[in-house]
Amino acid sequence: LQFSRKFYIAQWFRDTTMETEKAIKSQKDEDSSEGTHHAKDVETTGQIMHRAESRKKFLRSIIKTTPSQFSTLKFYSDTVDYEDACLIVRYLASMRPFAQSFDIYLTQ
Repeated sequence: LQFSRKFYIAQWFRDTTMETEKAIKSQKDEDSSEGTHHAKDVETTGQIMHRAESRKKFLRSIIKTTPSQFSTLKFYSDTVDYEDACLIVRYLASMRPFAQSFDIYLTQ
């Protein structure tokens, strides 16, 4: 749970960065097509950067805090038992291209 929580927070952080870059690039493309640089565009770029920084600051604060639900969880072992290993192997095998297209082969 902790890993998935940190993973999604990192994904949101990356998405914020990518959205900011796309917005700034689209504004630069609009400015170059118009030939002039307007003060309004500078304000919107500043607003985009400010909004992105506030999102990133929020995500940094979330990732540092540990939710109370996670502290009550007890982890029994770091090893995977035989049944869990079989389940993992079946899942990974089902993701292979041949396994995904096996129904097609059977119907043909």
